[in-house]
Amino acid sequence: MKLDNNFKERRSLGQDVFEYLKNAIIDQTIAPGSRLVESKIADMLGISRTPLREALHKLEREDWIEKIPSGGFQVVTLTKNDIEQTFGIRSVLEAYAARLAAENHTPKDLIPLEKKMKEFKICLETKDCIKLQKINTQFHDLLYALSKSPKLIKMINQLRAQISIFRQIILKQEAFAHKSNDDHIKMLAAIKKRDGSKVEELVREHIIKGKNAVLSELKQEEEEKISA
Repeated sequence: MKLDNNFKERRSLGQDVFEYLKNAIIDQTIAPGSRLVESKIADMLGISRTPLREALHKLEREDWIEKIPSGGFQVVTLTKNDIEQTFGIRSVLEAYAARLAAENHTPKDLIPLEKKMKEFKICLETKDCIKLQKINTQFHDLLYALSKSPKLIKMINQLRAQISIFRQIILKQEAFAHKSNDDHIKMLAAIKKRDGSKVEELVREHIIKGKNAVLSELKQEEEEKISA
């Protein structure tokens, strides 16, 4: 685990450390299952234990890490069952959010979505995988917001940790990234027509494709471990 040490004590340090560790978990600089040793991380970052503990407890609350019996924390490892459950819940919540978006939006609301789709296409052409993931998340966040349902958005955001990791895995696959762009185009077209049933169906199918891509990646990693 390689971490920068460019951290200075300041009021928001705990939040800065949280964001840094979270991003390292998402891009797997810190691998799933890795144990997080407070003393080592604090030394690497050149900070005291207090802001680090603040960051670790926030990571735990948001399901990025979990306590281990021997003490300390480890990065959550996603099992096949975790993947099945998370995508199953997502398919219900996000499809419903898309239906509400189709019913509740104004034409002006769709301008930011169209902008994100253009940015997504540029990233596909330049093969900017890191920016692609960020734009994809922003696209989906904008879509959820159009549901105008704070409770629903909060429920979706409770899965943000798992969703971020899954998107990182999925969008590394160039073929799926292009399929994702095609799906976004179809979703937006259905929303413009206020076709709630159609966009709900499209989002469910989109999420199932994502689940299959993650399961395929997991299977490949397991096979590589066995053959190594």
